[in-house]
Amino acid sequence: MAHKILKRRGVLFVLSSPSGAGKSTIARRLLASDDQIRMSVSATTRPIRPGEVDGKDYHFVDLERFRAMVAAGDFLEWAHVFGHRYGSPRGPVEKMLNSGLDVLFDIDWQGAQQLYQNWGGDVVRVFILPPSLEELDRRLRARGTDSHEVIQGRMDRAAAEISHWDGYDYVLVNDDVDACFEEVRQILDAERLKRSRQTGLIGFVRKLMPQG
Repeated sequence: MAHKILKRRGVLFVLSSPSGAGKSTIARRLLASDDQIRMSVSATTRPIRPGEVDGKDYHFVDLERFRAMVAAGDFLEWAHVFGHRYGSPRGPVEKMLNSGLDVLFDIDWQGAQQLYQNWGGDVVRVFILPPSLEELDRRLRARGTDSHEVIQGRMDRAAAEISHWDGYDYVLVNDDVDACFEEVRQILDAERLKRSRQTGLIGFVRKLMPQG
C-alpha cells in the first residue's frame, strides 16, 4: 500500500459544530479507532468543571498567563468563546506533526480560519450540522447539565456558527452518528492520500522511471 511506503506531511484535522451536534462524540471515536491521530489540547481561561482533568481536557490557565502566551506567539490560533479565551498551543502540535502524527482540533470557525491562514493546505476543515434546530435544542436539553438560559445562549450561538458553514472544506449532517463518523473517517483517509501531501512521492516515482 503506497501510503505505508511513502512519507507524508501530517494533517491538521479540524472538527467544528454547534454545541450538541455530536462533534465531541465523533472526535472521541476517531481518536479511539486511529492510532495515527492525536488531539490538540486547548488552553483556556474558563474555570475547570467537575470531572475535568488539567492537561487532558484543557490546559487551564489564568488570563495573565494566556495573554503572555498570545504575546509570545505560543498559539496556532485563539479566540473568545462564551466570554472566555481558548487557544491551541503551538509546541505540542509541532511536536506531534514532526513525529509523523496527524492532529485533531476541536475548535470553532474563528480558530479554523486562523489555522488555515497560518498552515494552509495541510489544514482540513470539517463542519458538522445538526439535522434541524429543533433536534439540536432537544439534544441540549437531554443532557440535563445546563439551565434554560445557558441552552438559549447555545442555541443563539448555534445560528451564528452555522452561518459560517461555507468556510469549511466538508460539511456533514449528523442525523445518524455512526454514518457521520464513517464519513469523517473517509475524509481523513482520503486527505492522507492526497498527492500534495506525499513528500516522498517525487523520489519514489523517479526510481520507477527509466533513466535516460
